[in-house]
Amino acid sequence: MEKIYNPQAMEQRWYRHWEAKAYFAPSGTGAPYSIMLPPPNVTGSLHMGHGFGFTLIDVLIRYHRMCGMNTLWQTGTDHAGIATQMVVERKLNLEGKTRHDLGRDAFVEKIWEWKNESGGNISRQLRRLGASMDWSRERFTMDEGLSHAVREVFIRLYEEGLIYRGKRLVNWDPVLLTAISDLEVVNQEEDGSLWHIRYPLVDAKEYLVVATTRPETLLGDVAVAVHPDDERYRHFIGRQVHLPLADKTIPVIADTYVDPLFGTGCVKITPAHDFNDHAVGARHHLEPVNIFTPTAHMNENVPDIYQGLDRFKAREQIVRDLETQGLLEKIEKHKLKVPRGDRSNAVIEPYLTYQWYVKSKVLAEPAIRAVENGDVKFVPENWNKTYYQWMHNIEDWCISRQLWWGHRIPVWYDEDGEAYVGHDEGDARKRNNLEADIPLRQDEDVLDTWFSAALWPFSSLGWPAQTNDLKTFFPTNVLVTGFDIIFFWVARMIMMSLKFTGQVPFREVYITGLIRDSEGHKMSKSKGNVLDPIDLIDGISLDELVNKRTYGLMQPAMAQKIEKATRKEFPDGIPGHGTDALRFTFCSVASYTREIRFDTNRLGGYRNFCNKLWNASRYVMMNTEGQDTGLGGAPMTLSLPDRWIISRLQHVIRDAHEQMKQYRFDLYAQTLYDFTWNEFCDWYLELSKPILTSSGSTPDMLRGTRHTLANVLESILRLLHPITPFITEEIWQRLKHLTGRQGETIMLETYPQYHHSLLDEEAAKQIEWLKSVIIAIRTIRSEMNIAPGKLLRVLLRKGSQTDRVNYDGHRHLLFTLAKIERCDWIPDHEAPPQSATAFVGELEIFIPMAGFINKEEEAARLNREIARLEKDLSLIQNKLQNPQFVDKAPAEVVTKERSRQNEIEIALKKLRGQLEQVMAF
Repeated sequence: MEKIYNPQAMEQRWYRHWEAKAYFAPSGTGAPYSIMLPPPNVTGSLHMGHGFGFTLIDVLIRYHRMCGMNTLWQTGTDHAGIATQMVVERKLNLEGKTRHDLGRDAFVEKIWEWKNESGGNISRQLRRLGASMDWSRERFTMDEGLSHAVREVFIRLYEEGLIYRGKRLVNWDPVLLTAISDLEVVNQEEDGSLWHIRYPLVDAKEYLVVATTRPETLLGDVAVAVHPDDERYRHFIGRQVHLPLADKTIPVIADTYVDPLFGTGCVKITPAHDFNDHAVGARHHLEPVNIFTPTAHMNENVPDIYQGLDRFKAREQIVRDLETQGLLEKIEKHKLKVPRGDRSNAVIEPYLTYQWYVKSKVLAEPAIRAVENGDVKFVPENWNKTYYQWMHNIEDWCISRQLWWGHRIPVWYDEDGEAYVGHDEGDARKRNNLEADIPLRQDEDVLDTWFSAALWPFSSLGWPAQTNDLKTFFPTNVLVTGFDIIFFWVARMIMMSLKFTGQVPFREVYITGLIRDSEGHKMSKSKGNVLDPIDLIDGISLDELVNKRTYGLMQPAMAQKIEKATRKEFPDGIPGHGTDALRFTFCSVASYTREIRFDTNRLGGYRNFCNKLWNASRYVMMNTEGQDTGLGGAPMTLSLPDRWIISRLQHVIRDAHEQMKQYRFDLYAQTLYDFTWNEFCDWYLELSKPILTSSGSTPDMLRGTRHTLANVLESILRLLHPITPFITEEIWQRLKHLTGRQGETIMLETYPQYHHSLLDEEAAKQIEWLKSVIIAIRTIRSEMNIAPGKLLRVLLRKGSQTDRVNYDGHRHLLFTLAKIERCDWIPDHEAPPQSATAFVGELEIFIPMAGFINKEEEAARLNREIARLEKDLSLIQNKLQNPQFVDKAPAEVVTKERSRQNEIEIALKKLRGQLEQVMAF
């Protein structure tokens, strides 16, 4: 094996080999196990959230494939209506054009060109991540087969009366000119104002004062509401007030929706432009008045002087006019939540418009029962509550979007506006017995992306046809996704699958946390903290990273801020760590928490792990290649270390299976890391050296240790393969002949299985004793600053009979690993010479210091180190005793300082103990 571990030299080579050999395809044998890839949007490239979630899916797929199951990882991409259309529109805008310049058909053709380019990029990234998905089954949500499924579902729901067209309030984006889902609305706190406006009573020289954050909507008011129990206003209920700036009167109504403690306790009711007001208006049979155009300009339902004004220009004019007429009582500063479109950043307008809806309550009831009775299980289980909360309060689902890219709504209208459904115009005519000479026009809108996404688990397998894939791999085993789309996607998949297949779409839903940056902030381009998984694999220079993060930002000040932060965080750029290190890092942080902080510094540790595994494998190969490893059937004698490591391996195998069953990727990764690094590399390999080099080792013993070295390493490679597929394949191909394995690839080998008969608790006890004594001696060596190669004289006193038996039985191993020249037992009553002391249970260990250290030099060194730490401690204590620092510094900075204070105090206590010990010599 090469001396240096070089992931870049092997990873893409192995992936090409696996794909060419079709190893990712279902085997056709064993129980089926399937997972659907949450289809990424074809809007550019994968982000860290994709890399994280898709790595976890691949670990599951590789693990179950090795467990002998007939695995399918169904892959594909989503057309992502609004997101993709925006990307292509922006490209057109750079050319000075809009989509309207091209027309619908030509514009859609442009998007298909973009999809082919972007989708190819996503496929390349998935391959770099090692995703072992069956590429021969790759799907796109606007493939003809999936589009047919979408139309079929729409038609069936419409014919059952579960889809209807109605005029209701929606989240309206006045820039994109489309309804958007709640998921696409970002509610962020902003500075605003609270305007207190006087509404004069019709029958008295009095007025009610209404507090509002949106004075521009008052021209759409249809009532003023007060709480029925509010004594201040009870006598006004049922009377009329003049609507300011308009020639009309509106009633004062009572409704418990009003919070008497907010503002003045009087609320303007604008049903056409507020979701809560719409509900109040419906209860009181008030007719909504829409005052906005689709672009959020004032329409013909307002006085002439305001018509055509942008809503915020209208606000300024209305406030001035209120002030002029003496109707503005006061203005207060006010923090409020402003809904903005996540794509356009425009303030979203509740807008009354005709849209298509799905009656959701009917579909939700069986979906609720499916979770209640355990047909679908959430992991962790606490996400059931979130699911139930949303599902029990479900509203009808607005499924239409005013876009050009997406699944066109399969509805045609005649000249009277009568609607007809069908897969195409011909089908619509046939279903409804319409003559060919009756003109029809198709609905201009497209379906919400989540509509087609809700069908993904079964449409991607060929539904409505009863394909072999559908019969074999549906329902799928698990869905891996984030908690932020439990309602928007998970719940809708359950509803649609139960409705159209009679089965749940998946048995379990593993909810991952959301990937944040190292400070806990959401990763976004505007924050400049986005990381590209491929950059972590290959590495990227600082200048390239800066350019990547600031490219396309319109504001120079923002670009400068991001550049400064990037140069501070990554002064040397990001080194390439390889895919296996990144995958290990993803698994190590995959706990049950809601948010996951991703610190790039962790990557280096797992890159070091891969290097450790590589070097350990080189040691095993050098000591077994060309040697007898027991394949010929000759007798073998297993040494104590051999029996111990084989026994420990069984515990690890058992734990690994249990952790995978529970989706505890973090514990799974930690278990394999600890066993490989600490027990196999640091202890077993060291314990094997005295056996392999001793003249007293018999051929049977040598054969036993070589057999154990090769076979335990081979088992480790199979254990690790789901997490680190590339390095394990590379090493396994070189090692397999030493263990008698004949397979073509490690990914199709059997995952290690637990064997109770191989447990050896006695060996474990003896090795633990040996390790404890060696560690005690090494600790003294380290604390006393004794050179690592210096052979020691050791004295032992007291101890149990077991201690003496272990010492006699494993003296050779103890002397070699602890670097002991001579060891003597002294009587219990005899005082040892001036020595450093350690204890292992009842056993006392002494290392005489004479000749090992210069008392004065060591004391001086310790005093210098103590003085340095005392100075650092003083600076930190002064900071933490300063109220201005504690109160004003970011919480994470204060926490970091307190942690550092604790570390220094522990170090000082240790150093002072060492100094006291040295001075006693």
